[in-house]
Amino acid sequence: MAAGTRTYAVVGLALVAAVIAGCSGTGSGSGSGSTTPPASSSSGGGGGRDGQNNAAPTESNPPGDIPDNQAFVAYRPSGGSFTGFTVKVPEGWARTGQGGTTVFTDKLNTVKITAVSAAGAPTTGSVTSKVIPQLRSRVPKFAAPKVSEVTRHSGRVVLLTYQGDSAKDPVTGKVVRDAFERYAFYRAGHEVDLTLSGPVKADNVDPWRIVSDSFAWR
Repeated sequence: MAAGTRTYAVVGLALVAAVIAGCSGTGSGSGSGSTTPPASSSSGGGGGRDGQNNAAPTESNPPGDIPDNQAFVAYRPSGGSFTGFTVKVPEGWARTGQGGTTVFTDKLNTVKITAVSAAGAPTTGSVTSKVIPQLRSRVPKFAAPKVSEVTRHSGRVVLLTYQGDSAKDPVTGKVVRDAFERYAFYRAGHEVDLTLSGPVKADNVDPWRIVSDSFAWR
């Protein structure tokens, strides 16, 4: 009996060892031989379709910024009280006119040109005492007026900068906070006021310099 018992024990141990070896081999094969990635890794890669959909959008100009490739054309008034000057304006902008005033607009920006008769040249004092009160009564939330003399290609001019609210958009109902540059040019009894305006956060320094520097008498 003892020998038979030992025989059964040896056979049993051999079977157990074989089962353990088989299980061990199967486990190692699934860990090292598998080449299929998890489902989540196949759909979230940066170079996959989702990665393309999540790419950053192409940057565009902020609202009110005049594009760097904006072209300018010479404007020569053909009617009104005075026509003896030229000034460059952005090409393609909508034009309206009434009396001695011509306005060019595009989206949120405006170029306004007004020609009037004047007994004398404007000064920082006259603009402060006469023009600012007029604008304060006409421009909604008029603020931050600053008067100075600056040099442009045509010579010395009086510059008035200020801020104000735009008219309410008839479609969206929105009101934009605008920054204004008003240049007063004068020669021989004639004054031409050039007003450039656009949103306060727009960077239009270069385009406005092109326009104001282009003014010339003729």
